[in-house]
This record gives sequence, C-alpha cells and structure tokens, in this order.
Amino acid sequence: MGRTVETAACVAVGSELLGAGRVDTNSLKVAEEVGRYGVQVVEKRVVGDDLERIAGTISGLLGLVDLLVVTGGLGPTADDVTREALARALGVRLVQEAEVEGWIRERYAQFGRTMPQACLSMARVLPGAEVLPNPRGTAPGILVERDGSIIALLPGVPWEMEAMLERYVLPLLEERNAGRQRLSRTLILSGVIESEVESRVRHLYDRFGRENITILASMGIVRLILSAAGVPEEAEARLSRMEMAFREVLGQDLAGVDASGLEEIVLEMLRRREEALAVAESCTGGLVAARLTDVAGASRVLVGGVVAYSNEIKEELLGVAHELLVRHGAVSAEVARAMAEGVARRCGSDWGLGITGIAGPGGGTKEKPVGLVHWAVAGPCGVVARERVFPGTRQIVRGWSANASLDLLRRCISGAVAP
Repeated sequence: MGRTVETAACVAVGSELLGAGRVDTNSLKVAEEVGRYGVQVVEKRVVGDDLERIAGTISGLLGLVDLLVVTGGLGPTADDVTREALARALGVRLVQEAEVEGWIRERYAQFGRTMPQACLSMARVLPGAEVLPNPRGTAPGILVERDGSIIALLPGVPWEMEAMLERYVLPLLEERNAGRQRLSRTLILSGVIESEVESRVRHLYDRFGRENITILASMGIVRLILSAAGVPEEAEARLSRMEMAFREVLGQDLAGVDASGLEEIVLEMLRRREEALAVAESCTGGLVAARLTDVAGASRVLVGGVVAYSNEIKEELLGVAHELLVRHGAVSAEVARAMAEGVARRCGSDWGLGITGIAGPGGGTKEKPVGLVHWAVAGPCGVVARERVFPGTRQIVRGWSANASLDLLRRCISGAVAP
C-alpha cells in the first residue's frame, strides 16, 4: 500500500505565471483536493519555462514532502521542458514510447486532426514511471516515486489538470491514507489586529501544534484557521477542543465561525432577532451595502440605504440638521450619529448605520486629516459612535471603514457595547 501521505508541495511551471496577466489556480485546486485526504500543502512555487530551474526546484523538494505535484510544461512546444527537467533531477534519460505515441495519435484522430510531428516529444517517458493518459487533452502525465516522494506531472490547462488529479492522484491518496482527512475551522475576529491576537493565543501553539494554526489579517479582520488531521471522528473532536480553547481567550472579539465574512455574521444575527437594518454611507460610497447584498438572503434584513455624499443629500434624505453640518462639519461624530438615526427613521428599520470620513488622497486638514472616519450605530442599544484615522490608500481607508462599522454593529447587536 505504501506509507501515509502527509505533506505536499505544488510547482506551477510557466513563464506566463510570473507576469501580471495570469494567476496560478492549479495549486489552489490541488491544495483543496489533497486536503480532503489529510494532506497538508506546505510549499508552493512558480517557475518559468527554464529546464535548469525546474530541475533544480524538483531536486530541492524531493524527500522533503511526501507528494510533489508539478503542473504545466508537458505540451509539444519548445518551452515545454518539464519532462526533461524531471529526468535531469532524477539522473535518467527519457525514452520514446511507441504505445504512448499511439495514444496521442488516437486522441488527435478523435479530434479529426493529424498529429503534428512536434507532438512526438510528448511520447518521451521516464523509465519505470507510470504514464497517465489525458482524458481531456493530448499531453500525458507522469507518476513516479523517488527518494520518498511521489511525483505527479500533470498538464497546466486547469480542466485537464483537474481531471487527471481526480483520476490518478486522489485514488492513490485514498489508498495510502485509509480514510484520513484534514479538517479545518475558521474563527473570524473583528475589531482587532494580528499582533494583539498573536499575543493572546500564542500559549496555545505548544498545546495544539503551531503548524495547525494559521493567522490571516486584513484591515481589522483576523481569521484564525485551525486544522486537524486524522480519521474524521478524531479530527473533528480535536477541532472542537481547539475551538473551545481559543474561544476562552478571544471573548467578544470572536465574531463567528466558518462564515464568508463579517457581513454574513451580522445579517445572521439580525435575521435571528427578526430585526431590520438600513445604512447611510458617505466616504465608503455604498461599499457596506454592496458587501451586505453579496450575501444571499440579505433582503430579509437589509431594507435599504443611502449614499449621502453631499451635505444637501445628508439634509434632505437623512434629516441631518443644517446647523450640525455648519457647527461640526460633515466629517464628525455628530453627523455620523445623525446619519445613523436618520436612515433608520427614513427606512423604518430597527438599526441604522452611518459612516462619514475623508478617504483621500486629498481633502484633509490639520484638524481633520486624510483617513479620519466617523461611524455610528443607532438602534435598541441607543446611539454609539466611534472614530479613527486609518492609514493607507483611498481603497484601504474605505475597507477599514466598512469593517470597523460592521464590527461596531455586531457588538451593539450582541449587547457588548452601550452608549
């Protein structure tokens, strides 16, 4: 049967993947699929169409991982050199295989075409390796085991790669790993930054294994990805123990588990309470409303919103008092409060969210710099307002603002924040 496969690496071959025009999606698919069998992808690389570099990459990974999946570079053109690179890494010579050549000719015949002479290169195989017929294309793959690593060469065309991964590699993992799976659970935190979370959970690393805990942070949202491998029952039990331990130290900063984002969490909280929400946005320009409506079923909670960019719209549609705008300015806690109250009143909702700020790059002053944002929540909790100067580009300021406002709304709904 062979030994259990626990670790994997992905190598995507293709000079086009090193530019800005194309992204390596094959490695994402490989990581997703092998993860179902308890295999953890520990490294990904992208290498151009260079024989020496590909060979060096393969040589460097041999013996370090149980499974090495290399995609791309198996076609008939001069820059398709992955087969040659594998042969060089293993210190062997490719041989022309008549049977494989027959497969390729047959595939072209099925397409109603004559096989070009250049395609003979695809019939060069590694001695002792298993040649993998391509059910969706012409370029065969290769499966071989050397130095403790299973090496799979698969085409770079995504739909061809996926078919061959499913047909040849996954059954091997199913056999080797005998029901073993790697399960994961994502804890979503809001209103915190990565370094704060790290200091609070660091003591749990030794208990559960640092390799089973990943922290991802983005503009006030931190995702803690917990993982466990084993037979499903054991992995699930371990994940539950991990989650319980992390919950104990995260407290009110833990927004939800396995949700697509903060917007989904907030909508679900309001749905359970059978309460409605309306939003009034200035500097975010409808970003919060867009994120909320990205979630299926948002219409059961979100009743409407207003992008109130000008002072006139703030006054006419939201009922913000003219004297507030004159006395405090459009970017102020007072106006954010009035926007939140006004949109709830105008839309007849239980909750209102108001955001106003200076996203930049211009428009700031010494008293009110670029990045200054005020946001407020009005509802059963009363009216709660917050402010902060967010660093970064216009897009980053807007992203921070959307996350911060949804976090405040979440905390108000849960009763964790009072006026």
